[in-house]
Amino acid sequence: MLTKRIIPCLDIKDGRTVKGVNFVNIRDAGDPVELASAYARQGADELVFLDISATNEKRKTLAALVKDIARHINIPFTVGGGISSVDDVGPLLEAGADKVSINSSAVRRPELLDELANAFGTQCIVLAIDARKINNQWVVHTHGGKTSTDKKLFSWAKEGQERGAGEILFTSMDHDGTKSGFAIDPLEKLHNFLSIPVIASGGAGVMEHFTQAFVLGKADAALAASIFHFGEIAIPDLKKYLLNQGIITR
Repeated sequence: MLTKRIIPCLDIKDGRTVKGVNFVNIRDAGDPVELASAYARQGADELVFLDISATNEKRKTLAALVKDIARHINIPFTVGGGISSVDDVGPLLEAGADKVSINSSAVRRPELLDELANAFGTQCIVLAIDARKINNQWVVHTHGGKTSTDKKLFSWAKEGQERGAGEILFTSMDHDGTKSGFAIDPLEKLHNFLSIPVIASGGAGVMEHFTQAFVLGKADAALAASIFHFGEIAIPDLKKYLLNQGIITR
């Protein structure tokens, strides 16, 4: 088994880390710089930073905050929120981001993925897909899960790969914040369908859920937020647990 990655996710709103359930009922989870620094010290393999209000409020991700976080960590760092052009990405990479996450703007204009991959390389581009199961189909949503689209999870992920995304970050909106476990079936299907890494997101509640995501869902990485933010699972303990399960993390 290839090494797996544990990725804390910092959803940022108005400069604070927040967390909700099923993309609503948002509550404060702390200072993003302090959390990022703590996660780097604890052995997180990467971080994801999503400015969850950037797309809705038509403003760009806070480059100054990105810079501040990057100064405090020594692990790869993905930034997303409100990125809609090649011009938006340069300042974020200069501020210290290693990768950018694209969601709503890629659904609106898929050619953006081609443009970003050509400008910065596929290794820089993460296609984030938020999807919910409706009438037995995984339907892609945008704008922080508020807007349903005509795109379906698997065909959109495949198109994203073909256009130059280097990774897929799949969040099950049905599982998000519920702590009931990751969406295993679609994860496994994505793994079988794609040749690029898949990051599992939405539903982590106990350590066993990570084992399920890696072994059953074949995910390359697992992302979680509230269980880390609120101290329910410590990253060193999780990594020790996974090692005992025969799962090696970075």
